[in-house]
Amino acid sequence: MADKPEELLAEAEALLTGAASEADIEAVRIRFLGKKGALTAILRSMGSLSPEERKELGLKANAVRDRIEVLIEEKKSGASATAQAQRFQAEKLDVTEPGRAFPRGTRHLITQTIDEISRIFMQLGYSVTEGPEVETVFYNFDALNAAPNHPSRDLTDTFYITEDILLRTQTSPVQIRTLQSTKPPIKVIAPGRCFRTDTPDATHSPMFHQVEGLLVDEGVTMADLKGTLDTFAKRMFGEDVTTKFRPHFFPFTEPSAEMDMSCFVCGGKGCRVCKGSGWIEILGCGMVHPNVLKVGGIDTERYTGFAFGMGVERIAMLKHGVDDIRHFYENDVRFMKQFG
Repeated sequence: MADKPEELLAEAEALLTGAASEADIEAVRIRFLGKKGALTAILRSMGSLSPEERKELGLKANAVRDRIEVLIEEKKSGASATAQAQRFQAEKLDVTEPGRAFPRGTRHLITQTIDEISRIFMQLGYSVTEGPEVETVFYNFDALNAAPNHPSRDLTDTFYITEDILLRTQTSPVQIRTLQSTKPPIKVIAPGRCFRTDTPDATHSPMFHQVEGLLVDEGVTMADLKGTLDTFAKRMFGEDVTTKFRPHFFPFTEPSAEMDMSCFVCGGKGCRVCKGSGWIEILGCGMVHPNVLKVGGIDTERYTGFAFGMGVERIAMLKHGVDDIRHFYENDVRFMKQFG
């Protein structure tokens, strides 16, 4: 029994010499020092020995245990360093290899167009404001002087959430909210999304974008409106374009007009873009109706104003030659890349 610890030490040393991995080393530790290990069994069997034998065997067994623990730790350190070196070798990165090119994203063409429109009007002194996309019937229709039987109120044209709540069909409700919250002079544009129950095709979408413009001050006339929009058209499409205004009807403006501009592609000679007419319809506008000003608490004896609204998709399609509005919403990366 007294020679058994030395025999176990020799056996442990031999096994540790051949251990190639941390798992092999752990197996050696369990074999000799575990709860059922050989050295542990010796220590537990000493109860049957005389005091002198227990002392002698205990000293040898504890010395051997300490020695095996030291050998195991040394072997573990070496195995860990070896494993780390192997891992580094397997995971090494050759920094001289060329990197992989990842395509850069770009802002959506609708966003680019809104930014360009906003920038032009901000240069003219306008500020940018926004309003909720979920609106009330009051702000979307009543306050804008739309008659109770106006076709735009029908379910065939408007997404209703409840009888009194809807998805706005235009950005004009922002005009009312601005009139109610701001005292003249007022000079704002309001870009945003709108919704109508249109069937998607090349020129229609149930979701689209508009930019609403509003100016209210003393002495504002139709001449101010025409001059502002003519300036916008020239800055957006080129200094060579000319504009003309045709009488029209909108419930919230009087007088009302639609603005055409000379075709910036053919210079007014007639082409596919302008359908041979030499002119392109660009937006609707007019002088703010007194009933609308009154809803905002504006003194109609002192103040007048004008408003205009344009479709962002239409502007983008005209300027960039896009022939189908659905391209804006199909998330085709090939289409988006053209405008990066």
